[in-house]
Amino acid sequence: MSPTGHTHPPQRKHLNFTHYLYNMKKTLLSFLAFAMSMAVMAIEHVDLTGAAEQAVNSVVYIKVTVNSKTQTVEYFDPFEDFFSDPFGDFFGRGQGNGKRQRQVETPKKQGSGSGVILSEDGYIVTNSHVVEGADEILVKMNDNREFAARIIGSDKSTDLALIKVEEKGLPAIRVADSNTLKVGEWVLAIGNPYGLTSTVTAGIVSAKARSLGARQNSIESFIQTDAAINPGNSGGALVNADGALVGINAMLYSQTGSFTGYGFAIPSSMMNKVVADLKEFGMVQRAKLGIQYRDVSAYIDEQHGKDKEVDLGTVSGAYIEEVAADGAAEEAGLEKGDVIVSIDGKEITKSGDLQEIIAVKQPGDKVPVVYLRNKKRHTATVTLLNEQGKASKLEIIDEEGLGASLRPVSEQEKKELALSHGLVVRTLTQGKMKAAGIEKDLIIQKVNGKEMRTVDDFNAVVKAANLSTDRVLEIRAVTKSGIKKMFLVELEDPKKK
Repeated sequence: MSPTGHTHPPQRKHLNFTHYLYNMKKTLLSFLAFAMSMAVMAIEHVDLTGAAEQAVNSVVYIKVTVNSKTQTVEYFDPFEDFFSDPFGDFFGRGQGNGKRQRQVETPKKQGSGSGVILSEDGYIVTNSHVVEGADEILVKMNDNREFAARIIGSDKSTDLALIKVEEKGLPAIRVADSNTLKVGEWVLAIGNPYGLTSTVTAGIVSAKARSLGARQNSIESFIQTDAAINPGNSGGALVNADGALVGINAMLYSQTGSFTGYGFAIPSSMMNKVVADLKEFGMVQRAKLGIQYRDVSAYIDEQHGKDKEVDLGTVSGAYIEEVAADGAAEEAGLEKGDVIVSIDGKEITKSGDLQEIIAVKQPGDKVPVVYLRNKKRHTATVTLLNEQGKASKLEIIDEEGLGASLRPVSEQEKKELALSHGLVVRTLTQGKMKAAGIEKDLIIQKVNGKEMRTVDDFNAVVKAANLSTDRVLEIRAVTKSGIKKMFLVELEDPKKK
């Protein structure tokens, strides 16, 4: 009883509710702690050791040597006119313009990078810039075995090259489809940064179909990753959590030259096509859509910067800035200002998506294209063309295809004929060279304006001409008696034009 004579009300219900809240809070905290521990366990149990063990032996160290070379360079002598021989012009010893020539020896250079073994019989993929200009290529395996390698083919547009060593039973890597790769997926970068062989770094896929515009006329649809990629990683492997190849490490984004957060790899889907073409043809059979394009978002931003409003009916896709005359897109009816939103059944959100799809196609392939014009949806079927504007594979022509075999002029011939360079026609068969009037023992000095010092020089010019629309070789030569001659060799038969 209280002093007033009243009894206190019972407190049990209030105590029970407080106890209930306490238990609920305790349960919730326990659940959160459990969830956090599970998340930590999930992170801790991303085991990449198996992936590393499977792939590390398939990645090789590549050492490249560029030998010293003697080059003839022009230089200007400002005192030449002042001290010149007054009889120089008469006897052909001077031109009176101060120009002189001298022999310069370039220093021997060495570089290094990485490569990935694709087949047990010695085919290895790397970056084009790793082996560019190489006179000697040495491949060092993870078990320290060393082999000399030769270049099968190289493609600057994708920065890929295929080399080969003469050995069997090599540990070839498994190749996965990079199209199945997802943003956020774990990957490993394996290579030889700073000469530190068999280095493995881990990260995730940060983005796909990334275009950087790093090189002129490049084809870019990179896998972006935060796995550390440094100088020397070029040409190495980007593998998934199963240890299968999904990309070839190509470059890093950095203002210091060292890793600062992002690296970029060429997708395996693109690599497969380039490697197959280099194996079969020695060059890439590149399909052309015949347009210049950019991200829709970039175009819209540009217009906004000019205080212009623009409504394309979409904020993603590939905006066509220019359509090439007589190209595949023009033939299919596409126009400047159209926006490609799908090709070959795959959605196009940015220009990198389009580059990757076209990069794996062959000339003559027919691809369905969905595009917007004035915000209305249209479809067309585009027949992709080659570099020459034809729906067929390029004809591969080299010195043998032209019906000739060549060799560099000897040192004795240089002295006797007062020549600094040239290629001697050793043999001729019934071919384009003979049909153009070229004879045995003729000395070819220039082709399409390029000096001929090695057979590789000749094949490089022929390859470049083969990719052009003219497909003509302008050959300047000299006979052993000193008579200068000029020939035109058509790489394509007139009936095919």
